[in-house]
Amino acid sequence: MRPARLTVLTALAVILLAAPDAQAIADQQVPGLQAALRARGLYLGPIDGIAGPMTDRAVRTFQRRHELRVDGIAGTRTRRALGRLGRPLFGTRVMRPRAVGWDVAVLQFLLTRRGHRAGVDGYFGDETARALRRFQRRAGLTVDGLAGPATVRALRSGGPRPTRGQRPSPASIRRGLDRWAGRYGVRPSIVRALAWMESGNQPNVTSPAGAWGVMQVMPATWRYVEDVLLGSRVPRTADGNIRVGVTYLHHLLHRFDFDQRLTLGAYNQGPASVRRHGLFPETRAFVRDVVALQRRVGG
Repeated sequence: MRPARLTVLTALAVILLAAPDAQAIADQQVPGLQAALRARGLYLGPIDGIAGPMTDRAVRTFQRRHELRVDGIAGTRTRRALGRLGRPLFGTRVMRPRAVGWDVAVLQFLLTRRGHRAGVDGYFGDETARALRRFQRRAGLTVDGLAGPATVRALRSGGPRPTRGQRPSPASIRRGLDRWAGRYGVRPSIVRALAWMESGNQPNVTSPAGAWGVMQVMPATWRYVEDVLLGSRVPRTADGNIRVGVTYLHHLLHRFDFDQRLTLGAYNQGPASVRRHGLFPETRAFVRDVVALQRRVGG
């Protein structure tokens, strides 16, 4: 799901950071930029932490409108022109209720990525406070509702984690893909190709956007499958990840009238985005690759 492939392209240079640890945190600053651009009506894609073509175009459009150097880099002048949502960078202050800024948007994104829903808008309201306290409680941190250094470190440490247990073998992953494909009436070749394209059948891969596992499931999608499609909880295991991914793929096939191209595009880009904008160029390339793999894996 969008996008497990680390398609940062050359546009990862969208962020020019003045912070000391710039390289290590560059990808985690992107949601702040996307939220600021969305508030200006320039970025219509998902806030996913991926500095792709849509983010790059939005930065350049903003720079042109504000008579800044059009280089696609959100440097100091561009961030200053973005106003309150253009600063400060994530990790440079303690965030508390009623705070507004770029860093708050990143905080909200990372909380949501870890399964604690917080609308990503850059405004530290009640929803963000509740999500932060839930995260702190589960992470064994001091539950003070303040996003200080310890909380920031814990949030930066990664995305969802599987439950403990023996690492599944490649053969068990393949069996799981075929079993759940059969259970939901989805062609095994589509499931096999999609899983390989998303993760290379790796059970513990986590993308910068928080997509996890063999099927690269986002936390919000996992919750949707549990709450809406299944009505029950699914264990955070490799097999559970495959089940959630195949359930969601089955759902998308029905939503898009079994159009395989649009279904695969929606899995990668998001169904609402596909309906609103069609398939982005990078999504079309993703779909072509999956279809090519499908012919090879058969089934």
